[in-house]
Amino acid sequence: MNTVLFVIFGLKITGWKLVGYTGGFLFTSRWLVQALASRKAGKPTLPLLFWYMSILGSSFLLIYFIFGKNDGVGILTNAFPLLLALYNLFLELTHSKTPHGPTTGGPGETPAEVT
Repeated sequence: MNTVLFVIFGLKITGWKLVGYTGGFLFTSRWLVQALASRKAGKPTLPLLFWYMSILGSSFLLIYFIFGKNDGVGILTNAFPLLLALYNLFLELTHSKTPHGPTTGGPGETPAEVT
């Protein structure tokens, strides 16, 4: 994995660097997904794809920092977001499966009538 696969713009790309770059790309581009989903919804929102990209990106970066670089700082800075993304995805998936009927806009508001 440390063998140079190719050189682009003077950067020597190894297998481990591909793992790291993939993780960085996924973790960073999740915000583009979030922005596009919020624009479509007309309000701030976090789609499921955001959490999947967080988990994949953090996992790739964690693998890179554990096996590719053996870097404790990188391990800590990617383990915590991975745990939070897993927890949030768990909450999202379990919340969406509970049959609570129509949701309200907030405390004290009544759901709209269904016709």
